[in-house]
Amino acid sequence: MKTYKIIAATGCPTGIAHTYMAQEALEEAAKKRGISIKVETHGQDGIKNALTDEEIDAADGIIIAADKDVNIDRFIGKPLINVPVSKGIKEPEKLIDAILSGNASVYKDGQAKKDRPSQSLQKTSYWHTIYAALMNGVSHMLPLVVAGGVMVAISFMFGINSADPKSPEYNQFAYYLKTIGGIAMNLMVPVLCAYISEAIAKRPGLIIGFIVGMIAYINGTGFLGGIVGGFLAGYIMLGLAFLLKRLPKQLNGLKSIFLYPVLGIFIAGFAMWFLSAPMESINKGMMNFLTGVQDYNPILLDLIVGCMCAFDMGGPVNKAAYVTGTALLAQGNYFFMAGVSAACIAPPLATGFAVLFGRKAYSASERSAGYVNFLLGSTHITEGAIPFAAKKPLKVIPMLMLGSSIAAILTYMFKVQVPAPHGGFIVLPIVKHALLWVLAILIGSIIGGFLMSVDQKRSAAKKQSDQEKQADSEQKSLSEQENQEDNDSKNLAQVFDIRNIDCKVQASTQKEVFQKLAKMAKQNWICSDENEVIKGFIAREKLSTTGMEKGIAIPHTELESIKKSSIAILKLTQGVDWKALDGEPTKIVIAMFIPKGKANDHLKYLSEVSKRLVHQDFIDQLYQAENAEEIYQLFLKNAG
Repeated sequence: MKTYKIIAATGCPTGIAHTYMAQEALEEAAKKRGISIKVETHGQDGIKNALTDEEIDAADGIIIAADKDVNIDRFIGKPLINVPVSKGIKEPEKLIDAILSGNASVYKDGQAKKDRPSQSLQKTSYWHTIYAALMNGVSHMLPLVVAGGVMVAISFMFGINSADPKSPEYNQFAYYLKTIGGIAMNLMVPVLCAYISEAIAKRPGLIIGFIVGMIAYINGTGFLGGIVGGFLAGYIMLGLAFLLKRLPKQLNGLKSIFLYPVLGIFIAGFAMWFLSAPMESINKGMMNFLTGVQDYNPILLDLIVGCMCAFDMGGPVNKAAYVTGTALLAQGNYFFMAGVSAACIAPPLATGFAVLFGRKAYSASERSAGYVNFLLGSTHITEGAIPFAAKKPLKVIPMLMLGSSIAAILTYMFKVQVPAPHGGFIVLPIVKHALLWVLAILIGSIIGGFLMSVDQKRSAAKKQSDQEKQADSEQKSLSEQENQEDNDSKNLAQVFDIRNIDCKVQASTQKEVFQKLAKMAKQNWICSDENEVIKGFIAREKLSTTGMEKGIAIPHTELESIKKSSIAILKLTQGVDWKALDGEPTKIVIAMFIPKGKANDHLKYLSEVSKRLVHQDFIDQLYQAENAEEIYQLFLKNAG
């Protein structure tokens, strides 16, 4: 069985783009760090690349980048990071580094893994829990809205009244299309409500959520009633679970098939029924307000819609505008959806135009992504613009918001009507003033793309200028380093003497080595007292060993009897125990003799010698040297 150092799960409400963009970003970041990763995706087509218990147990840590329920309690007892899906797209390296550095906290530390429930929606914060539940409802609702909306829109191709049996335009096929599509659209509120409740209270919540959602739909509370009903049903079912948890285990079956549904529908059903009247008023008031603003100040409304759609490109703010558009669409308002659709299509198209206008300023991968975004944008997939916005959000997002707002405003000025909630340019045959709609989108996209390309060109020019300055700085630094290395060699030349190098020294103990060094120092006029030098070396060793790694020791002493700073080198014929850091015997001794009061000399020479000893090829040459001349030249040449 293959194991992975890190495993992850990604999921977004729609399950179209964010899910797989986060997956790709995490996999790419892991690849750069040379580690293995497996990413489970929760898309519209279900769970793919599912994680097994064995893979979870073997992983060092887990990353969840999702705005929907991904069954987090599978990961009890494992280091875990839980963030929105946008973080997985924008900051994959940061998330992976947090796992590798051990900074991730252990999820439900101390709880036995066998005690884990089958599902959980525990998130990093209360508000993220609320948002994830809402998005769970939206993700299940959107396919119904899209499919039903497109079916209804296609029926209009046979005539605006073609589904009405009393109309001269009546067409039976159009009638079937509109009827089937209408049924799907009518399920919007019950499904939204049910899956919000399901995210909170699991299967018991799902059942009561459907019932409460139908009450909300029948009483005309709209999607707002579906949202309130979903949370109402979910938390009522959690309350029931808490109240009934003390019942004997033998009654678990009775709870599931009798107590939960009966008590749940009684409490939540009555609560929703009595809430329906004020909720209906609120819903109608909100829709009337939006319609009124659209009639009296459409430019302001479409400016807001454009900014919302481009602000997070498929995120919660974008979804708020989109869901409002679908709700108005169900009431026959096609103008609002025209603006929303245009504002969603413009951002990815803008990135495509940006790479066209500023081709040389973008990398090859960015150009490829921009060209692909022409296709994504044409099919109403806004998320393709996210990688461009993520790199420079404070600059790019306002440009995209401007382009989307212009596109949305122009659609109203051109009196465009879009009866389908999704599909992009695929639904052009059923769009009223289709060519003007495309023109509005292109104008907004081109303006946004042009601004992006101008900014990118500036950034590229600045980057090139900075690189040139850095190259000049590095060249200057290199020259300074070469000069410094020359000075290092000159400094070492002052303390090196070929007479103080011996390649064939016989000694069996550390003290014998010190005796050899002291004798050499006395003979070559380095010191005036051999015994004092030996005592100085021994005293220094008592403080801590001077035995380094790889068989090298650097003993030193600072005495008044030492006349001049000097370095002596001995190569031993056999290894001597020096209590070295790696436990290996010492075979090469680089001893430093420093006059009293010149401690700075010791640090300077030790630094210059150490710079050479960090290079393995230098150490190899030192061991291979057969005479004093070779060692002398080796130390005096540049450290490289």
